Amino acid sequence: MAKNNRPDRDGTHRRVFERNKKKIFATQTVCGICGRPVDFTLDYLHPMAPCIDHIIPIAKGGHPSDLDNLQLAHRMCNRQKSDKLIEITFNDMTTEGTVNNRDLPQSADWRTF
Repeated sequence: MAKNNRPDRDGTHRRVFERNKKKIFATQTVCGICGRPVDFTLDYLHPMAPCIDHIIPIAKGGHPSDLDNLQLAHRMCNRQKSDKLIEITFNDMTTEGTVNNRDLPQSADWRTF
């Protein structure tokens, strides 16, 4: 049975992903999904622990290690967002194409998407 490995965990992008993860942990302090501060002292299994979110999910064609596709997030926020993307309507016009988390309201309830 073939194992489906993600390139950011096992493979060509692993080293670059880890380097960019360190940069993000050193420079960002706010969850890119909910907008609340991230506590770096929490154990990695804690729901509010810091993790890295792919703005455009790998499953939807996002780059696995590009710094522009990575952001800091709470573990719980990242799990709730999963691989979802949404459309945003501005002034009765729906934007087409990929919408990233930086365009989203800071209080989205990801369970509704």
